[in-house]
Amino acid sequence: MPTYLYKAVNKSGLIVRNKVEAASRQSLIKSLKGSDLLPITIEQVSYRSMQRQKKRKKNTTDIQEIMKHVNTTQIGPKSKAPSAKEKINLYFAKSERITQRDLTIFTQDFYLLKKANFNNIHALSTIIESTENLSFRGILEDILAGVEAGENMYTTMEYYSNVFPYIYINMIKVGELSGSLTNSLEQAVKYLDDTAALNKKLRNILIPNLAQFLLLIVMLLVGTLFAIPAIQGVFDELGTKDSLPAITLWFSDFLNGLIAHWYVPVTVILAVAAGIIFYINTPKGKYNFHYFKYKMPVFGELIYALDFSRLMKAMLLNLKNGMRIQEALEVSKNVVNNYVMLSIIETSMNNILIGSSWIEPFEKAGLSSAMITEMLNIGMQSDLTEMMEKLVDYMEIDIDNIMSKIMKALPQIVYAIVGAVLIFFVLVVLAPCIQVYMGNFLFSAYGV
Repeated sequence: MPTYLYKAVNKSGLIVRNKVEAASRQSLIKSLKGSDLLPITIEQVSYRSMQRQKKRKKNTTDIQEIMKHVNTTQIGPKSKAPSAKEKINLYFAKSERITQRDLTIFTQDFYLLKKANFNNIHALSTIIESTENLSFRGILEDILAGVEAGENMYTTMEYYSNVFPYIYINMIKVGELSGSLTNSLEQAVKYLDDTAALNKKLRNILIPNLAQFLLLIVMLLVGTLFAIPAIQGVFDELGTKDSLPAITLWFSDFLNGLIAHWYVPVTVILAVAAGIIFYINTPKGKYNFHYFKYKMPVFGELIYALDFSRLMKAMLLNLKNGMRIQEALEVSKNVVNNYVMLSIIETSMNNILIGSSWIEPFEKAGLSSAMITEMLNIGMQSDLTEMMEKLVDYMEIDIDNIMSKIMKALPQIVYAIVGAVLIFFVLVVLAPCIQVYMGNFLFSAYGV
């Protein structure tokens, strides 16, 4: 019988290579499928190559003859109990914190493997082998076990919401339900990269100015509590008629009153915080809070643009895979976590049921620009999928412009706050210190 060299994938997603004899290629394929192997390539081995393999090379020994005289139980280093240092390192490795970088690397690798036509099991198995973070590896192994049991990836990810962000999980969910996981992974990679870039920019702006702000506050408190009483003591000792500035005396009395009755401001702050938290956790409070996110100064426009862009990208994936608009909205709504946007989507789906325009709720909400809703209306009259592709590109440019405006405005706002605190510090603390340094109060003390 002819000999065939085959390469196939098993249930675990691992590639298996072997050489067997079979009556024909078709019978070999049936045999492989009966053994739960999916054939990738099957090549018949020529008679000449088999004859060459049978000839023994000079100065070599048959491996089977070697194995006859070898005790395989003695091969390799003897196992020994791990040392205390190794146990400590293993403990810290298992409790290692999962960072944003770990998630980004996993998503990038998974996207590249899916792009290379790896199935989910094979891709996850490959990534797990190269994952250094033991905590994250354990989570990936749990996800792999779920996939092997026939579950979707996102169902296991939902148990690890502290590792996978809500938006990330639902991007994967949309990809798996729509059959476009590769495209969803590409969006997830961009989402993580954009989030990391935005956080880095904000840190570069806020951290130095926040440090200055806190330093000024500390200097203001220390100066008021220690320097001002010392200066007042000098004035009292010399008997001068000069006095400290009125704003200094007021702030000093105010600060001493807070310290003496510290429980009052603490109780007020805790009560206000508890009231806000309780209100936000009610349905109406959560809706109003989410609406405030879209209307808040500086960041509101950006938050809405990001949510709407993610919704349109998810809908585009679903529409390309043959879903109807209502089904696309139903699946895509999971990529946003804002009650206002979700209520708009629900109203939009209800409009479809009664035969009205699904774009109308977005127009009436007044959050989307006229250009965006007009592009959707034109798409409904021509080719919605093609128009939504253009809309997604337009939204990317719009988001970049909004971020540029924020990066220009944010430093000015922070500088204004720090400047106001600095002026107050000069009036309260530095002005009395300069007054002492100049020594003008001595003339009043000696009646000059």
